[in-house]
Amino acid sequence: MTESQDVYLRLKAAFGDPTSRAARWRQKKSRARGDDESSVPYGVGRDPKGLGDVMSNLSSELGWTSSLAKSDLLLAWAEIAGPETAEHSTPIGITDAVLTVQCDSTAWATQLRHMRVLIMTTIAQRFPEAGIESIRFEAPHAPSWKRGSRSIPGRGPRDTYG
Repeated sequence: MTESQDVYLRLKAAFGDPTSRAARWRQKKSRARGDDESSVPYGVGRDPKGLGDVMSNLSSELGWTSSLAKSDLLLAWAEIAGPETAEHSTPIGITDAVLTVQCDSTAWATQLRHMRVLIMTTIAQRFPEAGIESIRFEAPHAPSWKRGSRSIPGRGPRDTYG
């Protein structure tokens, strides 16, 4: 089942199907009791709701709070790590509660590893719904000479620049 079908079925279950037998039975029962509460212009429960409240209720019902918190965390990386640090590091993604951050150099990766506790505390305070348990800082990848059809496993480059 695709994601769009799953969302449709959840919305249908949450808001009901107006053509179902249960919906017709509820309408018939409310008419028999004389429940015209919904037709009164200023009746109880008729106050308009804010769009933010409606969207937060919808996202929590559909289970989107964790995904939204993760995307908010990735967007707010400059505020979490600081502007200078954010210039030299980029959050790549979140996999299995592990935030992966790509750094410009090995020195920046080492510096961010020292700041790991501070960054984790900030994330836990500001984005508890994201469920981040650890952070992995990656240094830039070294060049590789292991390409092509004629490469063989060996001891690798030794004194290449000698």
